[in-house]
Amino acid sequence: MRASLRQERSRPIIDELRDWAYATKPVTLPQSSLGKAIEYMLSLWPGLTVFLADPRVPLDNNAAERALRGVVVGRKNHYGSHSKRGAEAAAVLYTLFESAKLAGVDPHRYVLEATHRAIAAPGAVTLPEDLA
Repeated sequence: MRASLRQERSRPIIDELRDWAYATKPVTLPQSSLGKAIEYMLSLWPGLTVFLADPRVPLDNNAAERALRGVVVGRKNHYGSHSKRGAEAAAVLYTLFESAKLAGVDPHRYVLEATHRAIAAPGAVTLPEDLA
C-alpha cells in the first residue's frame, strides 16, 4: 500500500524536481547560491529518493530528532555545571536513562529500584537486571 502510494503520488513530484534541477543547472552560475544548492541536492539524490524504492524508509527523520532532543536539551542545561564532577555525574545519569529506554525499561522505575537496592545493601551497587 505505502509503496504504491509513493509511486503514485511522490514519484511524479520527485521526477519533476530532478528534471528541473538538470534543466536549470547548465544556465546557473556554479558558484551562485542556486548553483551550489542544485549541485548539493543532486550529489545527495540517491539518499533523497531511497524512500521510493523501500517503503520501510520514513519520509522524515522525526523519530531520530525526537530521540536526540533530550540529550541536546541536557547538554545545553549542563553548560552551567559548576564542576567537572557534576558534569560527569550528569553524563552517567543520561547514559543510564537512555540505556534503560533502549532496553525497553522504564528509566524512572529502574533508577528508583537501583537506589532502593543500594540503600538496602550499601557497597557495590548491583543494577536491577530483573526489571527488564
